[in-house]
Amino acid sequence: MALAPRAPTSRPVALRGDYGLAGRDYAIPQGWEQYGPDEHELWRRLWERQSALLPTHAAPAFRAGLAGLGVDGHAIPRFEAVSARLEAASGWRLVGVPGLIPELPFFRHLAARRFPVTVWMRRPEEVDYLVEPDLFHDFFGHVPMLVEPAFSRFVAAYGRRGAQLASARPALLRPLARLYWYAVEFGLLRSDAGDLRAFGAGILSSRAETRHAI
Repeated sequence: MALAPRAPTSRPVALRGDYGLAGRDYAIPQGWEQYGPDEHELWRRLWERQSALLPTHAAPAFRAGLAGLGVDGHAIPRFEAVSARLEAASGWRLVGVPGLIPELPFFRHLAARRFPVTVWMRRPEEVDYLVEPDLFHDFFGHVPMLVEPAFSRFVAAYGRRGAQLASARPALLRPLARLYWYAVEFGLLRSDAGDLRAFGAGILSSRAETRHAI
């Protein structure tokens, strides 16, 4: 049975995922049939309001990647269907996880081009903010950029290097984590037109962060 990791927060956070179902690599089935109408409705609400911001706030590669996933936002997507499209585009697949997972299995998943996606949805009162990543953050925020070849190669290389350092030189994981934080989670770039645009998941999965960052 896998144990829940310690959340990287300033105050202790009790992670809500069911880690008892996870194996050594922390992978679990998505369990799509267990999502209820309220969760699908919350997904639609989040999808619609974030999608409305993309033309003026998101990097072109993010918008193209989201379109390439073949999902319309009407319901929580099935990982198997998205993985088939993603693998054809860039060699990646999605793997369900109960939430935050420890560094070494996380790096190993990335190195093998398996992107961990939390399987549970936030509660309605958390529509604007939640402490730990949920399905919407992981899927809407991270997965579209994996369609982009250069970015997907970077994330896989990041996973390989992270797995090496976690085993041999764990002291170097701090700057590696900083790289992930300011690129993958909160990355910004200049478009060809000179406009500031977001591609980081921590920005583009949150309406407030998207508006604030740009």
